[in-house]
Amino acid sequence: MCAKIVSIVDDDEHVRWATSSLVRSLGWRVAMFESATRFLASDVIESTSCLLSDVKMPGMSGIELQTDLNEKKIFIPTIFVTAYPSERLREQLVANGALCVLGKPVDLSELTSWLTRILGAN
Repeated sequence: MCAKIVSIVDDDEHVRWATSSLVRSLGWRVAMFESATRFLASDVIESTSCLLSDVKMPGMSGIELQTDLNEKKIFIPTIFVTAYPSERLREQLVANGALCVLGKPVDLSELTSWLTRILGAN
């Protein structure tokens, strides 16, 4: 079994399940979280090979999640998704360490391409 875990953090249950279905179909394991605080409280942070996070969520945002991880010196390859992409947001997140920012609805071929680059082929 593949040990690579993609952690999905999104407050939208449908997005979490659809994304997890895609990730599983590619052969990787998935951990799903409805909030950034749940992810931070989990025991999968150290085994997460890729983080896929929404930007805007109730409570802690994806931006705050990334900042918190950076402050703790935890650097996970991160893909952000947002319904409100902008060049300014993209620049801010990439400058803070994100690999990319994808708009919602997510282009599945683009997401697959990024995941394959990060995790490699099985």
